[in-house]
Amino acid sequence: MSEDARFGLSRVVTLPGPFALDGGAVLAAVDIAYETYGTLNAERSNAVLICHALTGDHHVASDHPRTGKPGWWTRMVGPGQPVDPARHFIVCANVLGSCMGSSGPASVDPATGRPYAMRFPVITLRDMARAQALLMDHLGVRVLLAVVGGSMGGMQVLEWAATYPDRVRSAVVIASAARHSAQNIAFHEVGRQAIMADPNWREGEYYGPGDVPPTAGLAVARMAAHITYLSEAGLTEKFGRRLQARETKSFGFDADFQVESYLRHQGISFTDRFDANSYLYITRAMDYFDLAEEHGGRLANAFAGSATRFCLVSFDSDWLYPTSESRAIVHALNAAGAAASFVELSSPFGHDAFLLDVPELNRVVDGFLRAVAA
Repeated sequence: MSEDARFGLSRVVTLPGPFALDGGAVLAAVDIAYETYGTLNAERSNAVLICHALTGDHHVASDHPRTGKPGWWTRMVGPGQPVDPARHFIVCANVLGSCMGSSGPASVDPATGRPYAMRFPVITLRDMARAQALLMDHLGVRVLLAVVGGSMGGMQVLEWAATYPDRVRSAVVIASAARHSAQNIAFHEVGRQAIMADPNWREGEYYGPGDVPPTAGLAVARMAAHITYLSEAGLTEKFGRRLQARETKSFGFDADFQVESYLRHQGISFTDRFDANSYLYITRAMDYFDLAEEHGGRLANAFAGSATRFCLVSFDSDWLYPTSESRAIVHALNAAGAAASFVELSSPFGHDAFLLDVPELNRVVDGFLRAVAA
């Protein structure tokens, strides 16, 4: 398997078009960046697709080439972890619309020879799943043992289960929802407006030589979003009202408090690895997501007749995608007669708990995947 150029780290495939999008536009071809770990068995029955969240990428268990940091989900994917290359053939693809190798606004439009910028068509999460399905065809994988993801990754898992039920044996949906709420959309709109208010955004045309990208706007967008990933208890425990490297308040507008310094660091470091236009496109795709709307207005219709086995996990401190959102999916699965298990885990980490050290989550996912493979 190692001699096959399709498999390994930092791979990119150009999927021939035309690739029709939900919005009505058509891409002539689509680039998808991806990585694989482990070996596809002779029966081609051990493939697991990992779907990443909004600001993630395909470097799920390998060092990030820009930051040098370990993969974003090494607590879940890797030797001895629930998704283990010793047992599974693991695939993680960068989503359509992103800036880490897959086709997106920073990509060159073959029709003009210039970056698409805001001429890139608006995409949906179902478009992302369709592109991933073509990647699976390229890799010779017809049926996936599991599709696994948290947050926006969990939304992609739901799209997979609804759009390709005969290709998904099991689905693991963590800290996610079947649609974006008004509150979710509102937070994303704040971020998008911050980017578009940056004078360096220039209607998305900042890819030329010497152009300065809208890093200030993107940093603010990241700061606002990052607050939603945490819990009040977690913020209080980690920072409280403690001052940052000073004994008294400055009576100015520097980062007096540790939490301010933390958020500024999160915002600035994010701009080193992400494209502002991609942030616009992916958040818009998330806001458009409504699985029930795609299936006649009834969520259970999305899973009618499905033989896929589902595992849903929520966290009690997650207010971005609270447990009620997972319960709504479970109720729809029950109404459709689908096999579903569900657990709410206790964690102080808020929405980000699915990325952090929560041993109970690993035990749940490991037990579920072993039962599916048995």
